[in-house]
Amino acid sequence: MTRRRTLSTAAVLVAAAAIGVGGAATYAGLAPEGTRTIVRQVDVSNGEPAANTTGLSVSDIYQRTQKGVVEITVTTTSQSTNPFGGQQTQQAQGSGFVYDSNGRIITNQHVVDGATSISVRFWNGKTYKAELVGSDPSTDLAVIKVDAPASVLTPLTLADSDAVGVGDNVVAIGSPFGLENTVTSGIVSALHRQMTSPNNFSIDDSIQTDAAINHGNSGGPLLNAEGLVIGVNAQIESDSGGNDGVGFAIPSNTVKTIVSELISTGKAEHAYLGVSVETVNASVRITEVRAGTPAADAGLQSGDRIVSVDGKRIVSGDGLTSAISAKKPGDTVSITYSRGGQSHTVKIELASRPT
Repeated sequence: MTRRRTLSTAAVLVAAAAIGVGGAATYAGLAPEGTRTIVRQVDVSNGEPAANTTGLSVSDIYQRTQKGVVEITVTTTSQSTNPFGGQQTQQAQGSGFVYDSNGRIITNQHVVDGATSISVRFWNGKTYKAELVGSDPSTDLAVIKVDAPASVLTPLTLADSDAVGVGDNVVAIGSPFGLENTVTSGIVSALHRQMTSPNNFSIDDSIQTDAAINHGNSGGPLLNAEGLVIGVNAQIESDSGGNDGVGFAIPSNTVKTIVSELISTGKAEHAYLGVSVETVNASVRITEVRAGTPAADAGLQSGDRIVSVDGKRIVSGDGLTSAISAKKPGDTVSITYSRGGQSHTVKIELASRPT
């Protein structure tokens, strides 16, 4: 039996009781229509960049970039629930875009997760089989590769997402509900949002937009007014499961780093401390220390309050997450914490985040 569906992450806003450096304490898991996730606003001390309202028209951006956007069809096989047994085949659709002239394509990890086969449809209607180069559930990014002629490949360019400002004009191109090469437009609604990845870790500095994003847009590009990629469309917040004008994209600077690792090694590594925390009155209290982790080896305990990392004061769980995420596995950090009114400082060598 074969079923077809479109892939996206339909996000339902849920109050996060405690978001830890080890992942989210509240996570709805995988549902048939996609991933239900927590999306949170992260406060930043510096102001947002000024909005950039100049640039190309939507039509110009589309004409420049649409040949670089692809539709991805993924086939998965699972055991049938039919009383007679056997296997059930499902086909799901998502989006992606050409990264380089070698046929590498960027998309979401959740688009290709569990795929037994992947095919890519280009602007001219030609379809090519693709192979998975690597994927990273922690950032919901993946790289696939096709053997296609150079005449078909139109790589898109990644912009500097740190230069994006609230109010900037943006364009999304993808295949919502399998309708390939659909273009929608809007603005950057907010910056520094935090999404929860498919494996429960935080995706920091996500870009919020009101450009229409629906099932099947996952993995497609969010473009700025110059036609450069500022993000990879990944999630929506919706009560209905459809577009409610609140979409989220993984920032291009994260994409640059992760994609480079995926191409080099097939995987991406992230620093890992091994605690879950909660923010209480501008202080960070450990709620869980996972066995066998750097935090456990260093003697951290539930109830300890983390004061600083490498001398930088930590006043929120988001701040701790960012401090650890900025490191690499094997790096040593100095963590100051309080226990029973006494201050302690330990040196901790960070591990690699589990998948």
